[in-house]
Amino acid sequence: MQAIVYERYGSPDVMQLREIAQPVPRAGEVLVKVHAASVNMADWHLLTADIFLVRLAAGLFKPKRSILGIDVAGRVETVGAGSRRFQPGDAVFGDLFPNHGSFAEYVAVPESILETMPVNLSFAQAAAVPLAAMTALQGLRLGRIAAGQRVLINGASGGVGSFTVQLAKYFGAEVTAVCSSGNVEQARILGADQVIDYKREDFTTAGRQYDLIVAPYSAVPLSAYRRVLSPRGRYVMIGGQGSLFFQLMVFGPLLSKKGGQTFSLLSAKGNAQDLAFLKELLAAGKLRPVIDRHYPLAQTAEALRYLGAGHARGKVVIDVVQEAV
Repeated sequence: MQAIVYERYGSPDVMQLREIAQPVPRAGEVLVKVHAASVNMADWHLLTADIFLVRLAAGLFKPKRSILGIDVAGRVETVGAGSRRFQPGDAVFGDLFPNHGSFAEYVAVPESILETMPVNLSFAQAAAVPLAAMTALQGLRLGRIAAGQRVLINGASGGVGSFTVQLAKYFGAEVTAVCSSGNVEQARILGADQVIDYKREDFTTAGRQYDLIVAPYSAVPLSAYRRVLSPRGRYVMIGGQGSLFFQLMVFGPLLSKKGGQTFSLLSAKGNAQDLAFLKELLAAGKLRPVIDRHYPLAQTAEALRYLGAGHARGKVVIDVVQEAV
């Protein structure tokens, strides 16, 4: 089979399209013929090791796993011993994290982490959902989202951000989205009640306060967030500049006060129950993926380069199998 392989940390230039052996599903696994995958910032971090802590989990000097790709959508090809949830031909999707390997024509996956695809989604749309939508959901839950809250989402136009806007509205919040000028209309379409163009207005000095701030991407220091959080407000960081991760890890517990403001860093995890919940929303039309660009498998490096530049509007999808239009 063909796969995108990397054997050392670096830029997307270290990725190569190679012919390798097709995996064999073990007990409790299924072999999925990959129709689509999507790229995530987690793939970028695993590729570049730009956050040093990545090396502690993925390999100190070189990556332990040579194929990236966390999101997957495809059809079950064969099933391993004891696997009973799916049959060959079933259309499935899921989040492989903390494992990966979907930038390939086939991947062996534990059946427990997969769900059957909603019939109203294409493979590309399904592949755009798992990690980003679960991250958004878990971030809102960590922030104790509740109906009627004033919620600000900083970085509302990316993959995680676009799902966070929709899910916050689903939970009944009053949503303020922060994004660039070119993404204002998209944020409104997704349901944001107010949209702030960060190139025109600094939300940290506008005098408004919020019960919950979720930051799928942030370059704003904690001191600025403190000004715009309500006295019992919660801040949840999902992604952003590496220096801010360490700032939050060191100072977040000191700034969080019992009965007052709290500052948290989300560590998203694959969760079968969360995926099942998201599937229900997708099937009901209450949640939809936003796809910015499509790339073929051979151009996965270009897809990651585009994502790493920080300008993606929604998700970037790898079409391993070209779907009929």
